[in-house]
Amino acid sequence: MSKSLALTHWHPASWHDQPVTQQPKYADPVALERAVASLSRLPPLVVSWEVEALRERLAKAQRGEQFLLQGGDCAESFADCESDSIARRLKILLQMSLVLLQGLKKPVIRVGRFAGQYAKPRSADTETKDGVTLPCYRGDNVNRPGFTALEREPDPELLLRGYERAALTLNFVRSLIDGGFADLHHPEYWDLSFLRHAPLRDAYQKIVDSIGESLDFFESMSGQQVHAVTRGDFYTSHEGLHLLSEQAQTRYIGRQKKWYNLSTHMPWIGMRTANIDGAHIEYFRGIANPIGVKVGAAMSAEWLQELVHVLNPQNQPGRLTFIHRFGIKDIEQRLPAMIEAVRGTGSQVLWVCDPMHGNTETTAAGIKTRRFNNILGEVEAAFRIHEECGSMLGGVHIELTGDDVTECIGGARGLAEADLVRAYRSQVDPRLNAEQALELAMLIARRAGANRRTTKAFR
Repeated sequence: MSKSLALTHWHPASWHDQPVTQQPKYADPVALERAVASLSRLPPLVVSWEVEALRERLAKAQRGEQFLLQGGDCAESFADCESDSIARRLKILLQMSLVLLQGLKKPVIRVGRFAGQYAKPRSADTETKDGVTLPCYRGDNVNRPGFTALEREPDPELLLRGYERAALTLNFVRSLIDGGFADLHHPEYWDLSFLRHAPLRDAYQKIVDSIGESLDFFESMSGQQVHAVTRGDFYTSHEGLHLLSEQAQTRYIGRQKKWYNLSTHMPWIGMRTANIDGAHIEYFRGIANPIGVKVGAAMSAEWLQELVHVLNPQNQPGRLTFIHRFGIKDIEQRLPAMIEAVRGTGSQVLWVCDPMHGNTETTAAGIKTRRFNNILGEVEAAFRIHEECGSMLGGVHIELTGDDVTECIGGARGLAEADLVRAYRSQVDPRLNAEQALELAMLIARRAGANRRTTKAFR
């Protein structure tokens, strides 16, 4: 509680006085200082009014008026910073949002896990192969995935390469959207060549046709274009893990009289770094961005309540999002108590379901994967439990890719363990491929439609 009362003593480097975890160990502090100084002089990637616009929309999601779709790669790679890869990732998020818009009957906030998701927390500092122990791979802005001493040595210059890749990615995304890529009048531009399961393709086409007809009808009656939906706003997010790089892009905006992390619109805190007395909480409590916190079964009611008090002491709408990640095995038992604990603070948060991380498993062959049915099951359980507890699920947080990978088991195509080796490309965690991601959105939308019809029948 003392932190929230001492906000005036915060500054972007005050986290240095707190215990810090999940930070790489650099061999050359002078080179590190030089790289961070260079990063701090570069222009911000986003601007404060975009950040404030997102916070206002998240406040609407807290009230049930909008829905958050947050998705993208588990960890971006520098190699994937190319036009086709970026366009595919953007396309699947737009397609998912189109489906959710039609099913939920409310605006969808699109937040990508990209343009900065270059650092990953790890469960150990080192890994061992064939008797050789090296630092673990912590993401492309820290070190390299190859298993040699040179590749695994943390390199400060990679922080600058990460900034450059994030800027290039965001610039291309902005150009695509400004050029009409997200225009709901032309969803047919988002081709479905990746869809091999015919019923899924047909169901999506019906949604496209339905939205197109609705827009045409409205505009023919009003004589005006539906400007609010013809172009899709798009925001970025990443885990604010590497604190030196986050600090370097933190700026004081005089007209707002606030500090902002301008490397992204919505940074989040992972479970491994959510210690109430830790450096990450100290850093995050002082920035004005809307922030997310990953929360799970290991967290006590007191811990959650302290997070609320420290990170949102003024109960600002849209400020704090709790992204719960239990896994299908724990959500029934743990989520109701978590909802009640937060309710006891008298503060509002936006509840979002991350059905990916708690459902990770390892096959007999040693391959990390996730089962589509468990992912879907956790989302469905989250909707139901929130409703039963008088709460509201306001979004989903999905690790996905626009590529035809085989990393998660199941889905309409029925991927099995034997299929994983065909196109397993992730360096860190398994992702839904484009077809599985769109199928998940369709099933969420179908559930929402069924609930609406049931509610009307009992009125």
